[in-house]
Amino acid sequence: QVQLVESGGGLVQPGGSLRLSCVASDRTFSTYTMGWFRQAPGKEREFVGAIRRNGGRITYADYVKGRFTISRDNAKNTVFLQMNTLKPEDTAVYYCAADSTPSTYYYSAGVYEYWGQGTQVTVSS
Repeated sequence: QVQLVESGGGLVQPGGSLRLSCVASDRTFSTYTMGWFRQAPGKEREFVGAIRRNGGRITYADYVKGRFTISRDNAKNTVFLQMNTLKPEDTAVYYCAADSTPSTYYYSAGVYEYWGQGTQVTVSS
């Protein structure tokens, strides 16, 4: 079983930046598709982006495209979410997720086997 631990959340002003990290407990991390999702109070969990092993292909949701960047350091079993130009509507709990059997439906939370506990991101002046 894979344990995922997110960190790096906090309070930031609009226009600011945060870098989230997600560390996996499994050495086979490099073979996993890694996704980022977020959930704001009263809203559904939504896709942020994902990075796949195959070619390192990265896909982002439209509402974060151009502002957020996903990367991974397989040697450290870590995936990152760099968030720039943050907006109040980005406020949410952010979760990382891992899928050991990559799916075409990487944007769907239901395909991921393992989830972190989440880290709170609050964007406010």
